[in-house]
Amino acid sequence: MTTKNEQIDDNQFEQLSAEDQQALLEKYDIESNTRNVSGIMKKVIYVGLLLFSLFQVYTAIFGVFPAQIQRTVHLGFGLTFIFLLFPAVRKTKKDTIPFYDYILALISIVVGSYWVINYERLVQSLGRMETMDFYIGLIATILVLEAARRAVGLPITIIAGLFLLYAYFGPQMPDFMAHRGQSVESIVNLMFYSTDGILGTPISVSATFIFVFLLFGAFLVKTGVGQYFNDLAVAFAGKLIGGPAKVAIFSSALQGTISGSSVANVVTSGSYTIPMMKKLGYKKEFAGAVEAAASTGGQLMPPIMGAAAFLMVEFIGRGITYWDIAKAAAIPALLYFTGIWIMTHFEAKRLGLRGLSDEELPNRKEVLMKIYLLVPIMLIIVLMLVGVPVMHAALYGILASILVGMFNKETRLGFADILDALVDGAKTALGVVAATACAGIIVGVVVKTGLGLSLANSLVKLAGGSILLTLFFVMIASLILGMGAPTTANYVITSTIAAPAIVALLAPDVPQSAVPIVVLLSAHFFVFYFGIIADITPPVALAAFAASGISGGDPIKTGVNSAKLAIAAFIIPYMIVFSPALLMIDVTVLEIIWVVFTAIMGMIAIGAGVIGFWYRKLMIVERVVVMAAGLAMIYPESLSDTIGLIVFIAMWALQIFSKNKGNEPKTVVS
Repeated sequence: MTTKNEQIDDNQFEQLSAEDQQALLEKYDIESNTRNVSGIMKKVIYVGLLLFSLFQVYTAIFGVFPAQIQRTVHLGFGLTFIFLLFPAVRKTKKDTIPFYDYILALISIVVGSYWVINYERLVQSLGRMETMDFYIGLIATILVLEAARRAVGLPITIIAGLFLLYAYFGPQMPDFMAHRGQSVESIVNLMFYSTDGILGTPISVSATFIFVFLLFGAFLVKTGVGQYFNDLAVAFAGKLIGGPAKVAIFSSALQGTISGSSVANVVTSGSYTIPMMKKLGYKKEFAGAVEAAASTGGQLMPPIMGAAAFLMVEFIGRGITYWDIAKAAAIPALLYFTGIWIMTHFEAKRLGLRGLSDEELPNRKEVLMKIYLLVPIMLIIVLMLVGVPVMHAALYGILASILVGMFNKETRLGFADILDALVDGAKTALGVVAATACAGIIVGVVVKTGLGLSLANSLVKLAGGSILLTLFFVMIASLILGMGAPTTANYVITSTIAAPAIVALLAPDVPQSAVPIVVLLSAHFFVFYFGIIADITPPVALAAFAASGISGGDPIKTGVNSAKLAIAAFIIPYMIVFSPALLMIDVTVLEIIWVVFTAIMGMIAIGAGVIGFWYRKLMIVERVVVMAAGLAMIYPESLSDTIGLIVFIAMWALQIFSKNKGNEPKTVVS
């Protein structure tokens, strides 16, 4: 990264080495904890993953196969390479593959090809299984559970296992959850021979939209766009008050457009931004918290949203498009990052922290000359805006990545680089395959037993019909269900189990087909947000723990600070439910402007109250007053907005007139 006068030493901020980054990923991101084999098996796995990508690219170009074939081949590829690459026990030798994993990989190939070989017979059987069908379906279900345990983690595996038990022991359940029960044969039939279980909607989205976007992300990484995000963030935010923290926010928001993991986002951008923040005066826990909160927000940032956007399209249905989801997510994501930016700004002012000096900044002109690296992302957004099919848009994005890389020798992709990108994309997809297949088990049981509606009605009844209390219960449920789960699995679980409660509350006695779109979107975004911020909410705050591994700070304190910085994320979902104008559905431009304006003013007030500093140090009473004003402005009601704004202006004037009373920080910030 060059400065205006000289080349900056890459290590001036003690950036983590590639080895340290990988070690952190393996510790906190289970999807990165893979074997590193050598010899003939390394080549076999490389070729196999390449074939996986080529299969997906072929179907993206020429059209997908019948649903069961497309999904089982996708599943077969995923299971095979999960057993070859992910060890059964995390702390074990990773340079060899034990014999039992070869056996599991071979069985996975059989499972993945079973529908291909027997398609005509299985389709015509109308759900009747032969003995071999039963055993293959049973084995497939067990393999999915084990693959999810290895590649995604225990939480989703345990939940899926409990749901299978629930399907079988229905008559023994409490009254509000009881059902007539399912035999083992009917459960297996549901799981592997219908499109409601393992081969249901989640893996359908993985086998089509998600995979090609993961490939797109792999090609962007190959062109160096990740490092460019850092350079761009430093160039334009580095000199501001508390510049390093704002660099982390800016960079993480950009990284979120291509990243599907909060932890991976932390490690990618945090290995650079956290040492920078520490060097310029931020405490270890706060530096890690800024990066963790910002990186987690990357999953909420359109256009990719950690692949949840594609799942949301399928789960909500009703003719809703991908662009509808991306548009609806835009303002909430903007408010999320604005909230973190405000909090870090006030913290920097409180501590008197400076921004980066001219010598520490890259040359803006040189950074801007590489702006072409963002063309593929912009192209995809434009293509989907004008109605180009999602998979084709991703393919055009991949081609654009290859083309823009040719403008610079450093970013140019050779044939070997293209093959590597295809393999990296397939490897990244393995965790998603396991997560979506396992999530299909949960969805299948919910559909078959009606559990979602039962839980929803019970939750609403428990809350006594109160909107706030119901939302609070759903928030707690989503935080618990989201702990330790990657974005895709996280959203599938929360939207299946928790979202129906909000729908039942906001649209009681309304058939699913008649529920207003805005209600469905509000419910799904509510659970999605709280499921995601489980990554920074102790006790299981994986993104915060990964950040503490870089900063050297205390993991729990880092998590607490992360949750405090991301307080906007705890407020925005409620705003979405009470003020659906944020989703930009059936509202005027003036209504959107007013809602966003009052929300940002409210976050400024809440941020000042939480940090305890505005233009000067705030007394306890002042902190309470500004936070109350902030909540009043955030609550979508004209009277509360007006009262909150009046109090806000009064407190702002008081700050201005009394800021030189000796309470301001002694250090002069740049």
